[in-house]
Amino acid sequence: MKRTSLEILIGRSLGQRTTPLSRSAIEQYQGERLRAVVEYCRAHSLFYQRKLAEAGVNTITGLADLPSLPLTSEAELRHHGSAMVCVGQDAVTRIITLRSSGTTGTPKRLFFTDADLEHTLEFFHQGMQSLVDPGQRVAIVLPGATPDSTGHLLATALERMGVSSVILGLVEDPELAARKLCEIKADVLVGFPVQILAVARMAAFLAIPLGTIRSVLLCSDYIPESLNSQLAQLLSCEVFTHYGTVESGLGGGVDCAAHCGVHLREADLLFEIIDSHSTQPLEVGEWGEIVMTTLARTGMPLIRYRTGDQGRLLPGPCPCGSPIRRLDRVLGRMNQVRTLESGNRLALHNLDELLFALPGLLDFRACLVRPNGRETLQLHLVTLPNQGEETCRRAAEILARYPPLKGVAITLTLEPTAVIHFGKRILADKREDSHS
Repeated sequence: MKRTSLEILIGRSLGQRTTPLSRSAIEQYQGERLRAVVEYCRAHSLFYQRKLAEAGVNTITGLADLPSLPLTSEAELRHHGSAMVCVGQDAVTRIITLRSSGTTGTPKRLFFTDADLEHTLEFFHQGMQSLVDPGQRVAIVLPGATPDSTGHLLATALERMGVSSVILGLVEDPELAARKLCEIKADVLVGFPVQILAVARMAAFLAIPLGTIRSVLLCSDYIPESLNSQLAQLLSCEVFTHYGTVESGLGGGVDCAAHCGVHLREADLLFEIIDSHSTQPLEVGEWGEIVMTTLARTGMPLIRYRTGDQGRLLPGPCPCGSPIRRLDRVLGRMNQVRTLESGNRLALHNLDELLFALPGLLDFRACLVRPNGRETLQLHLVTLPNQGEETCRRAAEILARYPPLKGVAITLTLEPTAVIHFGKRILADKREDSHS
């Protein structure tokens, strides 16, 4: 089996021109970079000068000192982000603003230099080599209208490989997107999981030929296993997964042909897993909160940034033979796990795994409410044409058998049109706002 193409990228940073890499060489490099980034932040970031001083951090010798470094929270990024910046404004190439899921709240702002964006381009360039060959075409179902957006950066990286691309943007109308893909005849699709599934299901339902799609890369959101398997069957192709956030520089890791976790961008990012309550580091293989330190960022480095995502690092080398650390399938945002009146816990990924196995479903929105004092799960389903009643019936049966929802009322509503909502998918909780 071919090793992950990220070995070349990481080996280049380590000064190692030949593979295979060794785990010890990667960790030695990470320790050196960790020490360097801490000193860089101490010298150039007002925020980290204060934070490191308050934590009593003087010197860092290597990875063993990582737990002694203070954690950086999302709230600190929102309220003190400008003080984290280590360069002058003239060196900042791109500022990405992320607003909260509500209409109010201080947005997160991430600052990137040319060098920072170049690291992302290199990752996209190397990571895509497992999916596409020179001369082929990629359909990018991601935002790409502005320079240095995710879709634009990916298209630039593909151009370096001799691969053409078409940026479709986010999907609202899956039928329209399917017809565009029919014209493009792409070899590879890249996009959000739910959007790609909706387009593939609509194309199959309307008998719209999408051409010979060789592979799909799902990114930018939690990827349900049920969705993954359904998509592989629909398109008869290999499905790859990617993990990344804006905080990680848009790219964090991508899986290989073994499909046993995503290989992480370890020369640029250092990942660890902590217990979200005690904040203590967890062993490899244990589930907890993903924490990330940037190792090569110059514009706005982050030290032990709490992503809020639930995941775990996988032990041992990958079946492909690479020692590059792997991240298991991420289970979504930890703050999106809801505790029900019964004491059971429910997250959006639980509903995703149950419902996306239904062949007529394109998308859904979920919300917990308490009308008239009764805890209720409201689901709004987007389905294929003429598939609404059957999908609702089957969804009701599945949810009624799901033990954590025992005692919870469930209402199912069909959306009138097959429109995909491309905002952030959440399990909304309005129980406190409901009339009792």
